[in-house]
Amino acid sequence: MQTLDASAWRCPLPLLKVKLWLKAAQGGQQLRLFITDAGSRQDIPAYLLRMGHSVTVVSEEPSMLTLIITKAP
Repeated sequence: MQTLDASAWRCPLPLLKVKLWLKAAQGGQQLRLFITDAGSRQDIPAYLLRMGHSVTVVSEEPSMLTLIITKAP
C-alpha cells in the first residue's frame, strides 16, 4: 500500500495528487491518504465516491483525516 501525506498542502493540490495516483494505479491498489485542508476533506471523498472508487475513513480528527482509497477495477 502506498502512502500520500498531503497534510501540508491546501486545496486543490491534494486532489490533483490523488488524481495522478489514480491514473497510474491498477484496479484494486490502495493508497493511505493524510489530509488536513478543510476543502480537501470534503472534496476528495465526494470525488472518489462519484468516480466509483472505495473510500474508508481510518481516522477522523479535527486536525487530520486519514483515508484508505481503493481504486475501482
